Amino acid sequence: MPLKTQQDEMPALNLTPLIDVVFLLIVFFMGASKFADMERDIDLRLPEVAKADAAQQAAKARQVAVYADGRIALDHEDVTLVQLTEKLAAAVKEQPAVSVVILGDASSNFQHVADALAACKQAGISQLAVSVRVAEGATSTRR
Repeated sequence: MPLKTQQDEMPALNLTPLIDVVFLLIVFFMGASKFADMERDIDLRLPEVAKADAAQQAAKARQVAVYADGRIALDHEDVTLVQLTEKLAAAVKEQPAVSVVILGDASSNFQHVADALAACKQAGISQLAVSVRVAEGATSTRR
């Protein structure tokens, strides 16, 4: 049986691709920092507006909570159905694209949720959503 006369090569780690990637990142960040400097050096005077409320942000969705005992709350404030309709109608007059999310308690009578939905319709709300929680372990089956 012949003996081994030559030694195996030691494995070598090739760092060339790693160095190439590092240099490309350096070049990228150097170029990006130059663009940021150019934007800061622009001598520009922005136009002014007459009123501060001229550009309003989009309204946050109003929340209507329907509790198990039939209580109704608009944005964490207890209201009656009449008050709910009035407040939502006032919100629609201020901003026609106001949206409402109905949060109904799972153990409440559906009639209470239906009453809240009817109040939203009567107030003229066109963007309406009902919030639910997906049950754990439930599978999605469509019919």
